[in-house]
Amino acid sequence: MASQLGNTIKVMMLRELRALDREIAAYPDDESPWQTPPGISNSAGNLALHMAGNLRHFVGHTLAGSSYIRNRDAEFTQKNLPRSELRAVVAGAIAELDAAFDKITDEQLDSEFPLPVMENRFRTSDFLIHLAVHLSYHLGQLDYHRRLVTGSAETVNTVSPRELNPEGRS
Repeated sequence: MASQLGNTIKVMMLRELRALDREIAAYPDDESPWQTPPGISNSAGNLALHMAGNLRHFVGHTLAGSSYIRNRDAEFTQKNLPRSELRAVVAGAIAELDAAFDKITDEQLDSEFPLPVMENRFRTSDFLIHLAVHLSYHLGQLDYHRRLVTGSAETVNTVSPRELNPEGRS
């Protein structure tokens, strides 16, 4: 991908997915990510499955042609996977998105997204920005969930600006 915008979206999405991996690793055991305290409707485990599935579907499959088939219902109904399996799901999403963004062309970014989303049509670059914001929204929920169920305010550098500059440019 040649465009600066496309590269920025890629860097931000991969940063958020790496932070998701750190968040899951920071839970003290395999049960904690699946807790749903009062007032919380989605566990961290289900949020992680949803974030990975959403991006693999819309970016990996829809834009770059991966073979991923999404089961959105399972993202919210599957329970009690060990953290190692959740992290493997996230690692798969990282690998798929990294490869997918290398296939997405500038023409695709400037064109209409191939699928209607909630009966609306969007330019692909606009929808990718939406997906990045959606990812960040859920990552914040997951960070708060981890702090709530573990009682730990320890940070895992969830939104590190350093990761926006992967080549070390000044």
